[in-house]
Amino acid sequence: MSDSKTESHSDSNYPPFAPRYFPMTPVPQFYFRTSKAIGLTNAAPLYEDVEGFQQPTGNLRTCTYSPSGGHFAYTTVDDVRIVDSTTGAVSQTIPLPNVYEVAFSPKGSYLCTYERPIKLDDGQNVHHNFKVWDVATGEKVSQFMQKNQTMANFQFTYDEKFCARLVPNELQFYETKSLGGPAAYKLRVEGCTSFAISPGHSYYVAVFVPERKGKPAVVDVYNAPNFSRPLSTKSIFKAERVVLKWNNLGTSLLVLTQTEVDQTGKSYYGESTLYLRAIAGNFDSRITLDKEGPIHDVAWCPDSKEFSVVYGYMPAKTMIFNHRGETIRTLPLGPRNTILYSPHGRFLILAGFGNLQGEVDIYDRQNSYQKVSTIDASNTSVCEWSPDGRYILFATTSPRLRVDNGVKIFHMTGKLAFVREMTELFSASWRPETPDMYPLRSAISPAPSPHESAVSVEVKTPMKSAGAYRPPHARGSATPLLFKREDEGGFAVNAVDAAQQRLKAARTVPGAASIDADATVEEGLSKTALRNKKKREAKKAREATEAVVSETAAKEPVATNGTGTAVPSPPPGLGIIKDGVTFKNPQDEKKYRGLMKKLRAIEDLKVRLANGEKLEGTQNAKITTEGSVRSELAALGWKEK
Repeated sequence: MSDSKTESHSDSNYPPFAPRYFPMTPVPQFYFRTSKAIGLTNAAPLYEDVEGFQQPTGNLRTCTYSPSGGHFAYTTVDDVRIVDSTTGAVSQTIPLPNVYEVAFSPKGSYLCTYERPIKLDDGQNVHHNFKVWDVATGEKVSQFMQKNQTMANFQFTYDEKFCARLVPNELQFYETKSLGGPAAYKLRVEGCTSFAISPGHSYYVAVFVPERKGKPAVVDVYNAPNFSRPLSTKSIFKAERVVLKWNNLGTSLLVLTQTEVDQTGKSYYGESTLYLRAIAGNFDSRITLDKEGPIHDVAWCPDSKEFSVVYGYMPAKTMIFNHRGETIRTLPLGPRNTILYSPHGRFLILAGFGNLQGEVDIYDRQNSYQKVSTIDASNTSVCEWSPDGRYILFATTSPRLRVDNGVKIFHMTGKLAFVREMTELFSASWRPETPDMYPLRSAISPAPSPHESAVSVEVKTPMKSAGAYRPPHARGSATPLLFKREDEGGFAVNAVDAAQQRLKAARTVPGAASIDADATVEEGLSKTALRNKKKREAKKAREATEAVVSETAAKEPVATNGTGTAVPSPPPGLGIIKDGVTFKNPQDEKKYRGLMKKLRAIEDLKVRLANGEKLEGTQNAKITTEGSVRSELAALGWKEK
């Protein structure tokens, strides 16, 4: 590789969002980590492994790119190695064993490592398991003790001038050049559990304190290192944990609050609420979402002018808001829980992963959100846009799924471009690069010829959902709006309303008095108490019916069997007459009804068989029981007409 190419991916001190100019055409790159190896691969058009990178083998716990893509770090059992991601050459080797997490500073000048805490032999010293290293020299800059395996407790400002560390009830700010010494500034925050430094040019930091002891949760925003008073403060009810998402300019903050339990009982996932806070002008608003259910995903557009939200019970709803929280557009309902903007912000992915089928829709924001393509990406664990905004990487990883592991790369038009199957793939990701390296094209370019690995692979065409199952006798008829999904034109009802409506429909018996489901709900009975109450009411109704039948039988000594022949009535209180058959007790009458139901089903199957319809094995076996069913009916006194 030439020097100019190497410079194009260096971690030199470029200001954020400033345009860069590169003399050579760059090529996107991605890494993969399996149970046995780590690899770097240059993507389209050749899809070749980086020539100078010697693939390590063995127990490789973690790896990552630096935010600007110039460096790549991975861990072995004995050390941590830092690699030039373009040439593949190892630039630094840090002799530190048993590292489980690594993370770079924003410009790649520093590397943070985390080891699992251990008890030292002397029992006196503290194990400093979180360390900060100088990438250029490989020397240790500072070290701390940290219990939790997370890199979010240590963050840098965009220019690496300051860094912050969260300890119990306190946020400590350091001047990075003096990181080995004491903290330069401290913010005392009782009960603080998370914080987020903005990526913008101002040193804004958001701090979250969850609700406790009857007090609401609080999100404060400070302009570090001035901690005398917050720029803004927000009290929030029903917030046990939070996701803090700054836009790229660092001027607005999305606060997604969540609780473990929904006190209303409507949701299994707890409650979630979204707030928008704009630092400039001190704008503060709760985002109103018009569909009940959890918030599945939230994403800022790279231009910081809009954000998108996927929310609600399935089929989920997707709404796009501007930076003031005003609705711009609503996308079609569907089984979706993921939003991803392309690096330039032109395209938007709307997908459903996890327990959903993996259908991916791509929309063009510059063309009134017209759909570009739909991709079937079932069993996807990782989904990422390439830095040039033309390709999408899908990966199926372990331990979530231990079969069909590997990487698939699709062109944004829906064409499969590259496939690489692997055994126990743990992670995969594109190399981060500034979008300025890849000029945005005005028109959507056609997909290039696929790599030979994708030529023979059959790509599934996403099928439109056929809707809910309908029994044969109901097919072809109109579906009531109550039972239609919202995306099929049905009513938008919440979970409680739908349950009450289904209960009403299920318990309406022709010729019988209707049961008010709303009244049942209002009683506030538990499921067990309600079930026991139903049993008691059914028993009383059955006893009353038997009493009426017995009294009638005593007054009318003669009955007919349906053919005009008189049959003697049973003794008072000892018989039930149905279809001309006299039963000694309710159990015989119940058995008779069940046998007659089986006989009618057998007759129906015989008609279908005579019409040439192919029956299943269990249905054919059911027909063979006709003789025994008729014998049992005859024993109860039934005679065929």
